[in-house]
This record gives sequence, structure tokens and C-alpha cells, in this order.
Amino acid sequence: MGKIKSNNILGALLLAIIVLSSCDRNVVFDQYVTIPDGGWNIDSMAVFKVDIQTSEQPYNVLLNVRNYSNYPNSNLWLFIDVISPSGKAIQDKVDCVLADETGRWLGSGWGNLYHVQIPYQIGVKFAETGQYTFRIVQGMRDEDIKGIHNIGLRIEEAEAFKQE
Repeated sequence: MGKIKSNNILGALLLAIIVLSSCDRNVVFDQYVTIPDGGWNIDSMAVFKVDIQTSEQPYNVLLNVRNYSNYPNSNLWLFIDVISPSGKAIQDKVDCVLADETGRWLGSGWGNLYHVQIPYQIGVKFAETGQYTFRIVQGMRDEDIKGIHNIGLRIEEAEAFKQE
């Protein structure tokens, strides 16, 4: 009886691992940078290096922001530099909305930490293959901003165009 029960538990655990890992099959890159407790200085940069294997596949590029409930603003401006393998740089700015007009935090949360995913570029094709560098700095008016825990970058194959 005990052996059958442990086999069922082991089988259910194995199935759960397979299901959870198959959900992210289209993820090419998913990484976070932790912001120091003292705050995110305007001169501090989150840097992500991403290897792109094909220029044929469209990708979704998403920004992940984890903020504490004591973050004093409802949004976060980010300045983003994307540098291609050949050195061509594109500069962009993104307004990450973190709370609605009533002040309720968007996304998901637990305790006093909230996570929101911001679409940055959807269905984009990278012009060349190789290593791209994404450099992100905060673009708020304050020298140091407090209440941001992590900044993340996620790149996934665009589902509608995914080739099997």
C-alpha cells in the first residue's frame, strides 16, 4: 500500500514538473537584476546580454518590474539602449504603469511585493544574429528612487509565428 501511494505521488510530481517546464518552452531569455536596498540611482544600469540565434523568428520582448508597496509613484520611466552584435544602438523610453488611477497596484503580488510585466516590443524580428546588449536605467526625476526591487527582461518566441 505504501509503495503504491509513493509511486502515485512521484508520478504526480513528475507530471507537474513536465507541465510547468513545457509552459516556458518558447522562452529565449528571462533574467532579473536586483536593485540595491538604498535605491536605484539615476547612474546605475541594469545590463542584460542576450544571444539571438535567428533573425527569422519574431519575438516578444517584455520588461518585468517588481516593486514594493512603498514605491511612491504609479509609474516608472525606463530608458533602454539596445545594442546589436554589430554595435548599432537604438535608444528608447518606456513608461511602465505600475498602479491604476485609484492607486491599486497592477499585476500580481504577495505581501508588499508586486510584479508587473510590460510589453516592450511584440512580434519584433532582430535584424541580425548574435549577442544583443540591453541597458536599462531609471528615468524618473529623482536621483535615487526607492521601492523598486527588481528589473527584468524576458524574450520569448512570438507564439503566433512559432515554427515547430
